[in-house]
Amino acid sequence: MCLAIPAEVVAITEDRQTATVSLEGVRKDVSLALLSEVTEGDFVLVHVGYALNRISPEEARRTLALMAELEAASS
Repeated sequence: MCLAIPAEVVAITEDRQTATVSLEGVRKDVSLALLSEVTEGDFVLVHVGYALNRISPEEARRTLALMAELEAASS
């Protein structure tokens, strides 16, 4: 099973090859090799260091809320 996590793009390198994303304050550099157009403020699905696709802010919030519910239920 693969899991992609929504994260917000907070910075993009000048060569547009990588971006810094943030999820609850945790920042990570990810590859943009699979996406053609991404801007700061976009939400992307991240899996093993790659931004897979853009998603709406609403979809990102829904997904993160569901993940939080699952975490709470398993505790």
